[in-house]
Amino acid sequence: MAKKYYAVRAGRKTGIFETWDECRAQTTGFKGASFKSFPTRAEAEAYMQGADSLVQSGQAAEGEAVAYVDGSYHSGTNAFSCGAVLFLNGEELHFSQKFEDAQLAQMHNVAGEIKGAETILTYCMEHGVPRVVLYHDYEGVAKWATGEWKANKPGTIAYREFCRQAAERVQFRFVKVKGHSGDTYNDLADRLAKDALGIE
Repeated sequence: MAKKYYAVRAGRKTGIFETWDECRAQTTGFKGASFKSFPTRAEAEAYMQGADSLVQSGQAAEGEAVAYVDGSYHSGTNAFSCGAVLFLNGEELHFSQKFEDAQLAQMHNVAGEIKGAETILTYCMEHGVPRVVLYHDYEGVAKWATGEWKANKPGTIAYREFCRQAAERVQFRFVKVKGHSGDTYNDLADRLAKDALGIE
């Protein structure tokens, strides 16, 4: 039987393990566990480094940019924000922006997550990026964009229309990740959103 390397990105203990039993001990029953097996240590190490290795791990197609988006809300100021991380041509780009729109703020952090997706798609359109995969932790980000969920509020209606128009210039798809589960880049997007609002 061929040797495998088990890379655990989120578990009781993270790292690369050489047996399934060791991997299972770190991940079974661990909420939000993230792990994968590889035939070589190099591929396992690439996976551990996160988004730079998404192509090798099968989570992004060749030539596809990778982004993580999240949102935050400050009840004291009624402001919301987005945070996003974009991996493009070997670079890691960060986006962080605060918004003050009373109508959109009724959606709290969801408004920020929507703005995060719009920020990434706008960047891709402005910079000629042909394809991007957007990782997000609130399912509405994908489902309003694709029409799976009916957009009823002005903010979701505008977002759906934005995505419809963006799809004419950029190919994009969505991947849901579990929020606050130890995913490095989802957590970074969350931190960027909080920083925009001055939230510790």
